[in-house]
Amino acid sequence: MEANEIIEVLNRPISQELLARDVTRLAYVAKDGTPRNVPIAFTWNGSEIVMCTTKNAPKLASLSENPAVALTIDTEVHPPRILLIRGRAELDFVDGIPDEYLQPTSSYEMTAEQRVEWEAEVRSLYYDGMVRIVVTPTWAKLIDFETTLPSAVEELVRRREERQRA
Repeated sequence: MEANEIIEVLNRPISQELLARDVTRLAYVAKDGTPRNVPIAFTWNGSEIVMCTTKNAPKLASLSENPAVALTIDTEVHPPRILLIRGRAELDFVDGIPDEYLQPTSSYEMTAEQRVEWEAEVRSLYYDGMVRIVVTPTWAKLIDFETTLPSAVEELVRRREERQRA
């Protein structure tokens, strides 16, 4: 997929709504060769998906060995809206807590008091730093079931139209 095609998909209004959500599903291949799919908080900085994790997370060894990943960001309503992204994970080991991890999220609500307690807990737990998992999209597809469909469904629609014309 060409860079301009990826940008066009990611700049669509529905894609932007999805990129403003809090959780993605990160799919990768574990060291034992089996697939993994984990929910993880993320931020979109306009060109990259940034996820943060502990320095001892098992996924880091897997991502170091095979950085190919797939992300799914979706909704829980009908019709579903789904943003699929593929890319390569780059691991950025940082001292302290990354800004992306501390940013308030759009749907995970905390009172001011809860936020202070949460941040204190985060700072005490991750005192030796974290890892930023940075994914630059190399492929993207938006499925909204109104203007875009999964490719298999698109094929069925095309076949139906051909049958109806015959």
